[in-house]
Amino acid sequence: MTVAAVLGIDIGTSSSKGVLVDLSGRVLHSRVRQHRVDRPRPGWVEMAGRVWWEDFVALTRDLLADGDARPVAVGVSGMGPCVLLTDADGTPLRPAILYGVDTRSTPQIARLTARFGADEILRRCGSALSTQAAGAKIAWVADTEPELFRRARRLFMPSSWLVFQLTGGYLLDQHSASQCTPLYDSAAQDWYRPWADEIAPGLDLPDLRWPGEVAGGVTARAAAATGLPPGIPVVTGTIDAWSEAVSVGAQRVGDLMLMYGTTMFLLHTVPQRLTSPSLWGTVGALPGTRNLAGGMATSGAVTGWLRELFDAGDYPELLRLAERSGPGARGLLMLPFFAGERTPILDPDARGVIAGLTLSHGRGDIYRAALEATGLGVRHNIEAIEAAGGDIRRVVAVGGGTQGELWTQIVSDITGRPQQIPSVTIGASYGAAFLAAGTVQPVDIDRWNPIREVREPRPALAADYDELYGLYRQLYAGSKAVAHALAARQARFATAPEPGADEPVEEEES
Repeated sequence: MTVAAVLGIDIGTSSSKGVLVDLSGRVLHSRVRQHRVDRPRPGWVEMAGRVWWEDFVALTRDLLADGDARPVAVGVSGMGPCVLLTDADGTPLRPAILYGVDTRSTPQIARLTARFGADEILRRCGSALSTQAAGAKIAWVADTEPELFRRARRLFMPSSWLVFQLTGGYLLDQHSASQCTPLYDSAAQDWYRPWADEIAPGLDLPDLRWPGEVAGGVTARAAAATGLPPGIPVVTGTIDAWSEAVSVGAQRVGDLMLMYGTTMFLLHTVPQRLTSPSLWGTVGALPGTRNLAGGMATSGAVTGWLRELFDAGDYPELLRLAERSGPGARGLLMLPFFAGERTPILDPDARGVIAGLTLSHGRGDIYRAALEATGLGVRHNIEAIEAAGGDIRRVVAVGGGTQGELWTQIVSDITGRPQQIPSVTIGASYGAAFLAAGTVQPVDIDRWNPIREVREPRPALAADYDELYGLYRQLYAGSKAVAHALAARQARFATAPEPGADEPVEEEES
């Protein structure tokens, strides 16, 4: 006997994930499909749009293979904001430029900020221009690939690309649009045509919907490719971090979601529109909601890099060694800026630092320092959120890094904040499934995904971590000039691929 189920697919940085969930929230099947990002030059991070659809098709067919579930709706999400430009027929013109981990648009950020004014951009758009801004990435294509850009007519992100392939609809969700600074007016919740027409002439910007709204039905062509029933509803979807927040119910005023993945993401729900030059002020995933958001450029990316570098068999081995190293990593301190840094320092030329190394340090100490570096970066972001007027009342954790206790415990110890861990921490694909289920019947995320445990901070460690946090802030300030000089030297090798650029970074068990 088959059961009615919803499909949720998320396109992530290092992998795509899919779940098949019954209408009570029970996960029937889950699958992961690894893929690679391309790093053709230092600071460039790209992916071919075809990978997103290929992953969707493969995951969907695999999830439906048992035949024990009857799909009744489809939810999608994906990393972002990304820029995939196509011609009028929807044929990609170049690989997609990924979100803030791609730092190539710094000249365009400077030019557009000077053109429109930093204060006016922040007032109108909710966020300052940074490497996270999709509008600056579009400007980069227009500036550096003008012949290609003259053929560009449509803009897609992973979730909207899947919607286009499934339904033929050319749509984007309101939240993703709010990360297209400076093309979007956050107060009006619509494209700001004067700036959009100047920055992206000829580009037909997509119609806007909310993530949970129905974008259309599965076409006969998409049904043949995927095995989905034709005509079932597909929701508009959104960026993965916002879908992650939906998956754990972190949408109430005062909630802060911490997403432990390839990057660390922070999403705080606020009662009214707030702006900060060091954070991203966006519209939320649900109508009427507003967020202050932050994101670190690496977290699981560093732990995955260390695992490869150490040739370690698995993450549990490194976690055991890190546990043995103890708080403070036996005198090591890391700056996790291995891909520049996003919030709150907004410094694409920041670089990773491991300070205090001696011949007595081992793999566990370095790995522990990487986990602590994430906690120190989270603390810095939390301070920025509160300085901007945020009021954090509850912290909810989600993502692959929650699967072991050590990493979340370290972050709670460093920040002094308890973290609630839900029963299901799969994340964005589960949130996409929840949004899809809402098109079929009323659903309640607290019933779908109740809290299973709370990670409490250990007061005995507070003083030591306060000292380490002070050193963390000093280390960035003291090494910034050197890091920028080294970044300039690295740029000289712009025609050479980065070492290890062809290797995928795994999120799970990090």
